[in-house]
Amino acid sequence: MPASPSSAAQAAREAVAGRLRDLRADAGITGTELARRCGWTHPKVSRIENARTPPSPRDIRLWCEACGVSAQAPDVIAQSRTAEALYTDWRRSVRAGLRQLQESYTDFFRSTTLFRVYSPTVVPGLLQTDGYARAVLGASARLLDVPDDSAEAAVARVQRSRIIHEPRRRFVLLIEEAVLRYQLGDHDVMAAQLGALLTAGALPAVSLGIIPSATADRTLWPQEIFHVYDDELVSVELMAARVRVTQPTEVAIYLTAFEQLRGMAVYGADARALIVRAIEALH
Repeated sequence: MPASPSSAAQAAREAVAGRLRDLRADAGITGTELARRCGWTHPKVSRIENARTPPSPRDIRLWCEACGVSAQAPDVIAQSRTAEALYTDWRRSVRAGLRQLQESYTDFFRSTTLFRVYSPTVVPGLLQTDGYARAVLGASARLLDVPDDSAEAAVARVQRSRIIHEPRRRFVLLIEEAVLRYQLGDHDVMAAQLGALLTAGALPAVSLGIIPSATADRTLWPQEIFHVYDDELVSVELMAARVRVTQPTEVAIYLTAFEQLRGMAVYGADARALIVRAIEALH
């Protein structure tokens, strides 16, 4: 079965925690003494050493100073920042707005030639219409309790998605049939989105597969939303955060899972028939 999507991020955090723990041990001081020198409570030291709380840059500087190794602080801070980059909570990502988050992906998308996307819940962002994207992003803003600039963010998402019309790129997109039935936005928004899927499935660079709900013999159950960029990076979308998987062995697991899911999907006329039935069900 696929590894936990947060495993790489957690392993990186644990490596930082282990390094700080070793610095304290090498200095020959207890956790209680370290807490006293830093002006903290002992439980804070314990949480950091057990990777339950990520240390801030200031925490790391105080820690290294207390252990008499201030010169190591910049290196540990850099290691900690790398670990935290693997796991980014959505609220932190959208501090500057949902629109800016959409625009932040543009350069990365342009450096990617093969996109693989699996989604069991929503139409992939690359295929979303303006109205559907507005509904999805607006719901996200409400869930995260952040300022709602979903209208501007939807425009940015649609503009970014025009990359599917550019040459020398391929897009292999998989969705569960249930995605066609989850109505996001009003009737007209959903009808337009389903119509756009019919068009997108005919694009030369796009392979759109739909896994039928009536599949009798699934080789893999529905997974979390994940995107594979070339063969190097997997981005997993959880409810509260995005996890970046970069370890080759873990990327390989996602690629294997994607191929299993791909083998259960229908394409071409069969996929269009599922979309048409979903459109008819709206009436």
